[in-house]
Amino acid sequence: MRGMDDRLQSLAKQHLMLHFTDMATLVGEGTTIIDRGEGSYVFDTDGRRYIDGLSGLYCVNLGHSHGEEIAGAASEQMARLSFSSNWTVAHPPAIELASKLADLAPGSLERVFFTSGGAESVESAWKMAVQYHRANGEPERRTVIARQDAYHGVTMGALAMTGLEECRAPFEPFGVPAVHVANTNPYRHPEGADEARMRDALLAEVEATIEHEGPGTIAMMIAEPVQNAGGCLVPPAGYWQGLRELCDRHGILLVSDEVICAFGRLGTWFGAQRLGYEPDMITFAKGLTGAHFPMGGLLISERVAAPFIEGREIYLHGITFGGHPVGSAVALASIEIFERENVLDNVMANEPLLDDLLNGLRDIPIVGDVRGTGHFWAIELVRDQETRETFEGPAAEWLLKDVLSAELWGRGLVCRLDDRTEPIVQIAPPLVADRGTIEEIVQILREGLTVAAERMSERPEPAPAS
Repeated sequence: MRGMDDRLQSLAKQHLMLHFTDMATLVGEGTTIIDRGEGSYVFDTDGRRYIDGLSGLYCVNLGHSHGEEIAGAASEQMARLSFSSNWTVAHPPAIELASKLADLAPGSLERVFFTSGGAESVESAWKMAVQYHRANGEPERRTVIARQDAYHGVTMGALAMTGLEECRAPFEPFGVPAVHVANTNPYRHPEGADEARMRDALLAEVEATIEHEGPGTIAMMIAEPVQNAGGCLVPPAGYWQGLRELCDRHGILLVSDEVICAFGRLGTWFGAQRLGYEPDMITFAKGLTGAHFPMGGLLISERVAAPFIEGREIYLHGITFGGHPVGSAVALASIEIFERENVLDNVMANEPLLDDLLNGLRDIPIVGDVRGTGHFWAIELVRDQETRETFEGPAAEWLLKDVLSAELWGRGLVCRLDDRTEPIVQIAPPLVADRGTIEEIVQILREGLTVAAERMSERPEPAPAS
């Protein structure tokens, strides 16, 4: 195995470009090479076991134990029909999957447009919103309202909606006009201590933004049920219902970006169901196939679909592999496993345990906030719990890359360490994870965070104010 690993490391250093990665580190030091998975665990080429505490990338919702069954569905479909597009024709798996998704979706979201992944789904929503408004005599509606720090993808259209400046800056300007409003982090919001006041302030900002931009120029508002970037930002009660009212009043379409939050991540098929609202469109991907096949899509309400169904407009959009027959077969098999194994019930049963155990980490001095829902949680790290002073720049890099990465990875936990906003540790275990796995995750977090807190005297100090 060592010889194989050396060969793969050499090839990776010479030929592989990793995503969002410091390539100098790969070339200089190599990288962990994940070789196989089993249940809630993955194993590297040296045979070392890691808890898959991030579900791959919020997508391995069924864990790593159903590959043989799902491969059977894929193989059967490949033998029958390996490919057919959804351009003017259709095929049985895509039809069956669209029907199934319509059954699972909230309210009147009855139509499905398939894509290859999340960013494509987001861009598909914008294109549909623009054409919907044009069909209704409002071609000037093109602007998107999104949220600060939100991640909606990094293809050029989706990137315009993404609110992370470091991702956006090198590629501006964009062809999609977008404005950004505050996110829903109560730990950092001036009114965060009072849920109702925070909700009202957030909604007032959205309304002021609508008025400033001009209501007749805005095509849609897009937001995640629980925002990923920034660390599992759960909205205050009534927030989504308030967005729905504002959008209805101003003729704006409301898009729920559920690339992460759909397919059980929050304990329901769609995050909108967990939080009690009905959007005009839902973007989805990741968990649809349990990550056994790259696939995504857009759920569309009957109202938004009407101009296209009635022939007043043709949706000028298409993707070669959108609704791939093998991907559709894999998605149907995955949904069958979700239902057969009561996966959503497992998430709801585990949520109180995660809440209790993770909040128990607040006795560690660098743990500032704990937040999340379902199998989707984040810990925000601070220099000082009382003042909520954060780590920035070299200090954040030291904390996450020099200390916690080694401490948590070294103890066998795959999680996310992110300092694109305030530094966070994020976990999103497979939806099939059991109590023992969750307890092991939290124990590793406790050990690693305790070491980091003990090493605080080594941390770089913040730069003095200029």
